[in-house]
Formats: sequence, C-alpha cells, structure tokens
Amino acid sequence: MSAAFKEWAVVCEALGSGLQSIIIRKGGIAEGRTGFAFRHQEFVLFPTWFHEQLERTTLPPDTRVPEDPGDELEMQYSASVEWTGLLADRAKVAALRDLHILHDDVVEERFHYDGDDGVYVAFVRIYRLNPSLRLQNEKKYGGCRSWVELPDLEGSALVSVISDEEHARRKERLSAILGLSF
Repeated sequence: MSAAFKEWAVVCEALGSGLQSIIIRKGGIAEGRTGFAFRHQEFVLFPTWFHEQLERTTLPPDTRVPEDPGDELEMQYSASVEWTGLLADRAKVAALRDLHILHDDVVEERFHYDGDDGVYVAFVRIYRLNPSLRLQNEKKYGGCRSWVELPDLEGSALVSVISDEEHARRKERLSAILGLSF
C-alpha cells in the first residue's frame, strides 16, 4: 500500500481499538477542484495531531491521546473500505452515533461545512499492522489534505482489530440504518 489517509490520532486509535467502524469526512482545504472522496479501497491510517482533538470526541476526558511523534511517524493500522457514500439525510447521520467517537457538534459542523449539507461516510474494516510502519516525518506529509502518498511500505502482517462476528453485527447495524444490502 502506498496511499495513506490523514485522520486525527485519537480517531485512528478508536478505529484501531475497535471503538469505531466508520469514518465521517467532509474534506480538507487542499482537496482540489474535485473535492473529497474516499479514493482508495485500502489505505494506511496516517495519524495527525492538534491539541483539542480529545474534547471534540465522546471519549472520557482522561483518555490517553497519542503524543505527536515529532520526526518519526508510526502508522499502526490499515483500513479496507467495505462501503462508502455521501449522506445528506441528517437523521441517518445522527443514527450512526454508536459507530464513531466524534462529538455531535463535530458531525454537525462537518455536515454543514462549505454550504453543502452532507458528509461522506466510509464503513471500514481495520487491521493492525505487525510490525507497524515507521518513516521520517517530511514536509510533504503536512497540510490540510486527506490523502498522502507514502513510499512503498511492505512486510507487515494484517490482523483484524475486531472479530468477524462483531464486524458482521456492525455491518448489519449500518445496513439497517441506511437501508443498504451488502
């Protein structure tokens, strides 16, 4: 895999610990003319940091937030997208509450961002990389964009972070909320 998806470090940990099964995104400032899309079916989760991210989630205030790594980045998880779509129905987005850790205000902000109602949602299966991937932090990985290209990183085994049964239960939940059939 060479594609990496930039996401809050605390959300990467929630995905990696099995607390979260969807990614909710509107896009970044530097998405270009075509705007945001889940452009890859498989990608590495690329954690990003900012001071207030814990307060923008439903996690308890004493939750340990991964520290900014400085010069060396570590990526511990990869994702496989099983479904993605643009949701413009606010009630359906609200019904996804138990599949993510974002505070309702954050979801609402993303829903109305840029004057277009709706958010992109991806239902993902998360895998732990064993060993994790490490690389030097470079300027080319910065900026307000969702996707970055990484050098070819190979050699990690993929281990699912939740059981097949739990994943199937969450898929059924998503299917019932959105009226989908997988």
